[in-house]
Amino acid sequence: MSDTHTLVSRRQFCAGACQVASCATLATLVTACGGDGSPTSPGGGGPGTPLSVLPSQFANSRVQVPVAGTPLASIGGVARVESTAGLFLISRISDTGFTAIDGVCTHEGCTITGATSTEYVCPCHGSRYNRNGQVQEGPARSSLRQYAATFANDVVTIAL
Repeated sequence: MSDTHTLVSRRQFCAGACQVASCATLATLVTACGGDGSPTSPGGGGPGTPLSVLPSQFANSRVQVPVAGTPLASIGGVARVESTAGLFLISRISDTGFTAIDGVCTHEGCTITGATSTEYVCPCHGSRYNRNGQVQEGPARSSLRQYAATFANDVVTIAL
């Protein structure tokens, strides 16, 4: 063993200490934020299948969404609609019946981007909502707002 000591300047010591602290903080944040891409809620599950985003037109307090050639063309189809009036989740429940709900999670305001065969899934913390917008699994506690939706001439109209 050698008795030689290398002196380190205060500047070198502080720079090294800051690097170590930064790396430790970064590692903690990645782990806490679900670095594997999965939601961080205890019930977790996956983020679901990504929803198709459909074009729309907004006029006179109504959002109109063409159905032909989209996932909404068949019963059970779901999609996300982004318009100047907001974000909406639409599902086709029968030949002429549709549900339309807010597309923003009530937990922390994340855009809901995924769905399973029966639920919408928030990618941020794993909240799950049924097709009517009711919370099925938290951390969200409040249901998503529902809107009246009508169907005519192959267009779904959401009344705001």
